[in-house]
Amino acid sequence: MDDPGTLRVVVVTYSPGASLRSFLSSLRGATTLPYTVVLADNGSTDGAPAAAAGPGVRLLETGSNLGYGGAANLGALGGHEPWLVVANPDVVWEPGALDELLAGGARWPRAGCLGPAIRTPAGELYPSARAFPSLVRGTGHALFGWWWPTNPWTRSYRDEEGPPREGPTGWLSGSLMLLRREAFDAVGGFDPSYFMYCEDMDLCRRLAETGWSNVYVPTAVVTHEGGQATSRVAAAMLREHHRSLYRYLSRQYSAPVHAPLRIALALGLLLRYLLAARVRSMGEGAAPTRSAAVLQSAAVLDEADRRA
Repeated sequence: MDDPGTLRVVVVTYSPGASLRSFLSSLRGATTLPYTVVLADNGSTDGAPAAAAGPGVRLLETGSNLGYGGAANLGALGGHEPWLVVANPDVVWEPGALDELLAGGARWPRAGCLGPAIRTPAGELYPSARAFPSLVRGTGHALFGWWWPTNPWTRSYRDEEGPPREGPTGWLSGSLMLLRREAFDAVGGFDPSYFMYCEDMDLCRRLAETGWSNVYVPTAVVTHEGGQATSRVAAAMLREHHRSLYRYLSRQYSAPVHAPLRIALALGLLLRYLLAARVRSMGEGAAPTRSAAVLQSAAVLDEADRRA
């Protein structure tokens, strides 16, 4: 593995509570390399980020709630570390997980973004490596995923055929990303026009369009509690989710000839939002369909491939 020097770990916080302590304590066992933590705080009122600040952990107050990508960009500024981690505070690292992600970066020298396997607290494997949404795949997933999670469009979108394997994918969950700073800086970081949701999808698309790969490394494992901050403002976040989806999809079809399509997208997403606001299971989306136990078989397959 190339010596990555000092790592910068940017954690975007918004009243994270006790989860931030778990993140920082588990991070100590996730890598043997020196690192600096920057807490990009969007206006916490619980005092947790301030209490966590100290040697090796810097509190950066953004001045307002900039959203996830905007705060992450501020946290990344001013550094020259070749590797940058951007993460939610409600993530718990498995021992050695960050070193395994960095080893993946050495195996894939054109990887601009690398993501780990993400477990839910219930032990399910969250589908954190996905294909970019197309009109057919995205429509099928939106219509059927919330009540039929094994439908072919959702399975294609979430790349759930067979055990998880290391390699290039479409986009990776922004709950935890390892970013090659050269690639991150080359595309200008996250697009701050996404307040929440789809900023990770948009970043990965721009990386892919400029020749970088987005690589899934399932032998690096973390657990993500999820919804630590957004659950407190669930209705607003549901609106923001659909607004971000429209922003992302409409930009893929921005030509004048696509104006009728953009109108159809807007109406379809508005209808879905209105339904999801009333049907909780629809708002929660498709449930994971793979147990985290498949990670063990994936690790065996990956190790066999490396020795072959």
